[in-house]
Parts: sequence; C-alpha cells; structure tokens
Amino acid sequence: MTTYPLLSIITFLPIVAALIMALFLRGEDEAAGRNAKWLALVATTATFAVSMLVLLGFDPSDTGFQFVEDQPWVMGLRYKLGVDGISILFVMLTTFLMPLVILSTWQVTDRVKDYMIAFLVLEGLMIGVFVALDLVLFYLFFEAGLIPMFLLIGIWGGKDRIYAAFKFFLYTFLGSVLMLVAMIAMWRMAGTTDIPTLLGFDFPAEPMAVLGIRIGTGVQMLLFLAFLASFAVKLPMWPVHTWLPDAHVQAPTAASVLLAAVLLKMGGYGFLRFSLPMFPEASYAAQPYIFWLSAIAIVYTSLVALAQSDMKKLIAYSSVAHMGYVTLGIFAANHQGVDGAIFQMLSHGFISGALFLLVGVIYDRMHTREIDAYGGLVNRMPVYALVFMFFTMANVGLPGTSGFVGEFLTLMAAFKVNTWAAVVATSGVILSASYALWLYRRITLGALVKESLASISDMGARERWIFAPLIAMTLILGVYPRLVTDVTGPSVAALLNNYHASLSAEAATEFAALPADGN
Repeated sequence: MTTYPLLSIITFLPIVAALIMALFLRGEDEAAGRNAKWLALVATTATFAVSMLVLLGFDPSDTGFQFVEDQPWVMGLRYKLGVDGISILFVMLTTFLMPLVILSTWQVTDRVKDYMIAFLVLEGLMIGVFVALDLVLFYLFFEAGLIPMFLLIGIWGGKDRIYAAFKFFLYTFLGSVLMLVAMIAMWRMAGTTDIPTLLGFDFPAEPMAVLGIRIGTGVQMLLFLAFLASFAVKLPMWPVHTWLPDAHVQAPTAASVLLAAVLLKMGGYGFLRFSLPMFPEASYAAQPYIFWLSAIAIVYTSLVALAQSDMKKLIAYSSVAHMGYVTLGIFAANHQGVDGAIFQMLSHGFISGALFLLVGVIYDRMHTREIDAYGGLVNRMPVYALVFMFFTMANVGLPGTSGFVGEFLTLMAAFKVNTWAAVVATSGVILSASYALWLYRRITLGALVKESLASISDMGARERWIFAPLIAMTLILGVYPRLVTDVTGPSVAALLNNYHASLSAEAATEFAALPADGN
C-alpha cells in the first residue's frame, strides 16, 4: 500500500468533493441541499475508509516517516507528505469525526451547499497539517484552515458572529506571522525547508544579546518563542485563550465540534513536531514557565467555567483547562508525559466533540443555550440524559473512560519534574468535577417545571447513531489504552532520545537526576 499516494488521496479527496459540489450542484432548494449533504457524507466516509488503509499498513516499530510522498513543487520547494507514530492518530481522529459532523448538520437549511463545501475544504486542510513534511507546505495548510472556519463562524454563527469570527482570525493569524518569520530564518540557516532534515539540524543555542537583553539559549530561544506565539494561541494556552469561548459560543454546533476536537490539537502537535525536537535547549529553559502557565490555566479556566450561564461557554473553558494537561505532559519531556499528552488530545477530541454535539441536540429543539432555560430533562429525554451523564463523567476523568488515562499519565509525569506545579494542576480534577456535575444537575435532574420543555422530544435514531461511535471509542481507549500507546510509543521514545541527546551536559545531568520514567 505504501506505493500508492494514500496521503494525497485523504488530503485532497474532500477538497475535490467540495469542488465537484461547487461546479455541478445547482439551486438552493431542499433537493439540492439534500444532495449536498449526501455527497459530503459519502466523501468524508470514503476519506475515513482510505485513512484506515494507512493505519492498517502503518508499522509502529518504524520510528521514521512512512507512506512518504516526495515530489518537486515550485521554486525549489518540494511537495512532501508522510506520517509517523505521532501524526497518524491525529489524521485518524480527523477522518473519524468528519462523517459524524456531517450527520449532525442534517437539519441545516440555510445555504446548505456552501456549508458543506466549507466543511469539506476544512477537513482536507486539517489533514494536510498533520501529514506535511515541508515547512512551507505545513504553513500553507496551517493558515489556510483559518479561512473555512472563519466563514463557518461568520456566516452561520450566532448574533455576535462577526466579532467572534474576526477575533478568532486575528488572534490565530497574528501569532502565525511570527512563526512564518522563524521558518524563513530556519531556511536561511539550514538551507532547506524539509522537516525530517530540520529535525536533525543543530540550531545555535549559544547565549546572545538582543536589544541589550541577554538570551540564554540564543537563536534557539528566539525561534522557540516565535513558534510558541502560534501554537500557544492555537492550543490555546492561558492567557491567549480569550478568543476560544467567543468562537465556540457563536459558531454553529458542527464547527464547534471540529474547533475543539481537531483544530486545537494543531497547537499540541506543533509543540511535538517542532518545539521539542528542533529547539531542545530552549524547550528545556522554558519548561518551568510552561508548567506554571499550564497549572494556572487549569485552575483559572475551571473557576471561570463555574461562573458561566451558557453551556457552550462552560464547555469551551473546560477545553482550555484540559489543554493545560497537554502542555504539562509535553514539556515534562518524559515518556509518560508525551504519551499522556497525545492520549489526552485524542480523548478530548471524542469527549469534547460529544459534549458540543449534546448541546446542539437541545439547542436544535429549544434554540437557547442558557443553562437556566433547562432542568429535569431526564423526565422527557432519558436517552439524552444517559449519554450526557456518560460524557460528563468521561470529561471529569472517570476511571474506565479515556479521559482518565490522559490526565493520569500527564500528572504522573509532571510530578517527576515540578511537584508544586503538578499539585496545583491536580486541583483541576476536583474543579472539573464541580463544574461538570453542576452543569449536568442543572440541565437534566429535578422536576420538569418549565412549560416550554413539556413537549421536548428525546434523541432520534440519527442522533443516537452519531453518539454510538463516540461512546465506543471513549470506552475502548479507557479500558485498553495500548491501542494508542503501542502506536505512539516507539516514535515518542525516538523523539525523547534525540531531545535528551541534544541537551547540554548541565541540562542532561539535571534530567538524569529526575525519578525514573518506568519506560
């Protein structure tokens, strides 16, 4: 299978389907909208099927890039794609979720064709980020993904959609401008934009002074900070997270699912693909600051979540808190931490996606997301209440669900590096239970006293089919996490071996004094 351009197929198949839809589907009537939905569903399902071929043909013991496609492009640049044990599962997460996202849009009636085109283009661009092996190609996919999401929020969003769309665009774009400058500098120093080559390039880490300010790890630190500006916003990290709640509240449900489940993960993936392996000295120097930023994010955004009256805003702040565990695990720079961070990102994709879909289920019926508008839904929607309870407990980190594994691994790894930051971060587990269970109690439990809810209907067959695979994945990964760690383990071990080998003698000695990882 490695002789076929499977990565190009899964990257561009959705975009080709969007092009076909734009050229050949005419009209805005109900039949045209239905055809657009079916074409989008078929295209995303086919993309998932092809991605399964990639997964089945992937060899986890090979720590290099596989399914590599390398062709001349323009101006000396190369079109180069590939996957390793870190990136392949993010590709699978994207292709797995997309058919479910399309199914969740079945009741949309406003400009349906354009709506489907935006989602199809967005899928192709998101996959491109995870498979690109050239700096320029990565940047193009990374930035181009802003456009369809900007349109989804700005056209199909809520009453403040224009403000939220521009805030989302400006935050993420301005951060990425610094990353572009850093990429140009890397090309000038290394003479190539090839990511596998750059992974082995030794960027200078000697101390230097910039505007009279001494930079302890020199060029590496400047490059690290430029990439941090982009990835921190994308993830997002505190305090550059404020665009996310606004974007989630105003975005349509399906766009919120992809924003939380996939787009946020590009920041964490960027840290693993660029920051740790290419700028090891700078990453090590920044570790204490990233740890405390992560711990503050977990506690602060959890407390803010407790004060929310809008369901989507509460879940959005919850996402920021959970991404704090991701950065803790990544910058712990040990096997448990990085494995846990990857697992947490994948788990969060299923759980947060499901929570936003659950909000969408009742929003479609009542057209409000205000928590006070609900109560006692278990009396009219027992299936909905059961599914909501399952994902609430998974979001809290109940053992037996995937939410537990990622948090447990990252916290264990963090305790070995910075005990106090880990203690602060651990308090987020209690806070997450507070806001999640508070939300569940207000929405579903108690007597059904509001007259507006008297005729609300439970989830139908289509909605149940959407949640069934998400429940299955959350349970399967919760009881058998090796499905993830067996794939990521060798690539993570190779990344960390190179990271530790690249550190200075002083830093390497400090790392050696830390508690053993057990891996």
